[in-house]
This record gives sequence, C-alpha cells and structure tokens, in this order.
Amino acid sequence: MPAAPVPLSIRAYQLSDWPRLCQIHDRARLDELQRSAGVAAFRSLARTAHSEGLFDGRLDVAEVDGVVRGFVAFQPKSLNWLYVDPDSYRQGVGRALLRHAIACSGPVISTQALEGNEPAIALYRSEGFVELERRPGRLAGSDEFPAVGVILERRVRG
Repeated sequence: MPAAPVPLSIRAYQLSDWPRLCQIHDRARLDELQRSAGVAAFRSLARTAHSEGLFDGRLDVAEVDGVVRGFVAFQPKSLNWLYVDPDSYRQGVGRALLRHAIACSGPVISTQALEGNEPAIALYRSEGFVELERRPGRLAGSDEFPAVGVILERRVRG
C-alpha cells in the first residue's frame, strides 16, 4: 500500500536548487535506465541539461520540509522532464508535479517515457494520459543505446 501523500509545495526553480536537481536526476535516471535501455546509457544531468532542453520552458520543484524532492520541466503542450528523488517514491511527489504541469498547460499535453519504465507509464495513465504509439530509436545523447519511447497524450474533453 502506498504511503499517505506528504505535505509539499511547488515553486519555481532557483539556481541554488541545481546541486539537488543533479542528485535527484542522477539517482532516479539510473532507476529508469535499469528498467529500459540499461545503466550503461547513463549521462548525468550536468552533462545533459542544456543539450536536452531542461531550461527551454518552465522548471518547477517540489519541496517537502524545505528539501527539494522532485522537479518537472514543461512547455504549454509538452511535459519534458519529471524526476523524483528515489527516497520520495510513492509519496505523492511525482503525482503532484504532474498535476501541476497539467494545470499550467493547455488542453493537450504530451510526454514520452521509456518502454519498461512502468511506474512512470502507470502514473501518466492514472492521470488521463493515453498511449499514442511506441517509437523505436536511440537515447538522446547516448546514440549507441537503442530504446523505445512510449508517446502519451492527455486531452481535456470540452
């Protein structure tokens, strides 16, 4: 049974959050890759943030007890990054960040998860995303590693 949601706040990213975002991403990304393309494909946030567009849209963080526990980066129609500290999995942090991005976006928002990352795919589905397709390709920044992207979309019915 999942733990009860913890009280959290969501706020805009600040430069002082950078070291914590790197810790969160790097730990969670290894979990993600274990389920999908393999940990040999790992690239740190410090190495990939700019080339993969972390700062191209809005970047917000979730705090619990004054500690950043996760982050989300998105644009009006696209959820680009969503990572939660592994110590905060299944505590409502990812769901809160996802709902925040949805609320701040337009009537259609899409995202992509790696095939095999069932916890992320299940979260997206539970919040109304539907799978559009599975697209084979290569990991950004790690072209030597094949992966399958699961493209998901959420539409507000009006």
